[in-house]
Amino acid sequence: MLVLTIDQRDSRHDLDRVEELLRRLKSRPEVGRLVRPFERTAGDEVQGLLDRPDDAVAVILDLVRAGTWYVGVGLGAVRQPVPPSVRAASGPAFVHAREAVQRAKASASRLAVVGPDPVSASDAEALLALLAAVIQRRSPQGWEVADLMERGLTQKEVATRLGISPQAVSQRLRAALWHEEHRARPLAGRLLAWADR
Repeated sequence: MLVLTIDQRDSRHDLDRVEELLRRLKSRPEVGRLVRPFERTAGDEVQGLLDRPDDAVAVILDLVRAGTWYVGVGLGAVRQPVPPSVRAASGPAFVHAREAVQRAKASASRLAVVGPDPVSASDAEALLALLAAVIQRRSPQGWEVADLMERGLTQKEVATRLGISPQAVSQRLRAALWHEEHRARPLAGRLLAWADR
C-alpha cells in the first residue's frame, strides 16, 4: 500500500492550511478509491492511505503544484485489518512515510519516496522529482491550456475558449511539456507499484 504523509511548508510563518488542503483532497476524483481518506494526524500534517499507484501520482503532482506542502510517500505493508481512521493505522508503510516526509524537507522537489526496496523507491522518486520540476516551472499561460486539456477539451476547443490560435495552444503545450508529463505519469505509477512489491 501507499501512505502519503503531507506536511505544511513554513507553517510557523504561515496560516494553518490543513483544512483548505483537506477540502482540496476531498474534491479530487481519486477520493472514492482511497483505502482510507486523508485526515489531519498531528498539527499541520495530513495522511491518507491508497492502494492505486496512479492515484498517488495524481495526488502527489497536485500537491507539488500547490507549492505549500512536503510530500512523503511510504510503501510497504499495513497492519491488517486496517482501522476505520488512518490515524489508528500502522505498519512499515507508515514508518516509511514518516522517513520520506522528513527527507522531503531537504529535497528541491519537496517529495521523497521510501519503501522496502531502496533502489526501486529511489527510481520512483527520481521520476516524480523530474515531473515535479516540470510542474513547478510551468507558466500561468501553460497552466491555462493544461487545465483545459485536463477537462477533455481538444486543442481547437481550448483555442476557441481562450480566444487564441490553435498554433498558440500547441506552442503553450510544448513549452509546458504537457505531453511529456502525461506520457511519464503512467511510468511513475508503475515504478511506485514495482517499489511496493
